Formats: sequence, structure tokens, C-alpha cells
Amino acid sequence: MNVILKQDMPNLGHKDDIITVKDGYARNYLIPKGYAINATAQNKKIHEEILRQRAHKEAELKEAALKLAEELKKVSLSIGAKTSTKGKIFGSVNTIQIAEALTEKGFEVERKNISIKDDLIKEVGSYSATVRLHREVHVDIPFEIVSE
Repeated sequence: MNVILKQDMPNLGHKDDIITVKDGYARNYLIPKGYAINATAQNKKIHEEILRQRAHKEAELKEAALKLAEELKKVSLSIGAKTSTKGKIFGSVNTIQIAEALTEKGFEVERKNISIKDDLIKEVGSYSATVRLHREVHVDIPFEIVSE
């Protein structure tokens, strides 16, 4: 069954994508929860008109995200953490600390748009995080964990 997504769905698609899913998944989950609508001919026409109107705004947002991405490529972060004598961190470093470090540098990025390549960071060293600024614009930011 073809459906039009009304919001971003992880591992499924982005908002306004027309995707094919199994009938039961669409009828029992996506449509009743309001995540998607059935892709009938009438809904497709309405969808195309909405996309046409939104295309100009989307281009401006992407251009702004590309400019921010160029600035973020020059940034490298240093995050302090309390450690043991062997270099193990008490606790772990997560996206909250990275978002705070970016805010200190003058970049407002929501923590939900930051993903760390390693699941848990428990040792001092150099790592990398990915910042999603736009659905098509991603930036890798190197950061270093240092002992306080």
C-alpha cells in the first residue's frame, strides 16, 4: 500500500515521502496514529501542490544549513570529564555535553540532531560526532575528551 508520511519516521522515510509499506502496517499503525495518510489520487494532487509551495522555503533552509555546515567543519571541541588515574571516565559523555560545547562556541544545535558514532564514551581520547542540520546536510565534528 502506498502512503504519504506526515512526519519523519526513523528507518522508514522523511515527511512528505510517498512510500510503499505492507497493508496491515499502514492500516493498523501508520494511518490510525496519524503518521501517514493513504496515497489516493486526490491526496497525491494535494500533496504535489503542497510540495510545490514548500520548495522555495526548503531551498532557503538548505542554503542556510550548508553555510552553517561550512562553519562547523572548522570547529573542534574539547570536553572535560572527571576521570580515574587510568583514563576511565566517571559516567559517560553524551550528546548533551557536545551540544553545550557547541553552544559555548556560538552554534545553537539541538542535542537530538547530534549522534555519536560510538555508543558510549567511557575513556579519554579523540572521537567524532555527526550533526544533522538538514535532511540532506550532515557534518562530522571531531571532539576530544580530556581529563579535568
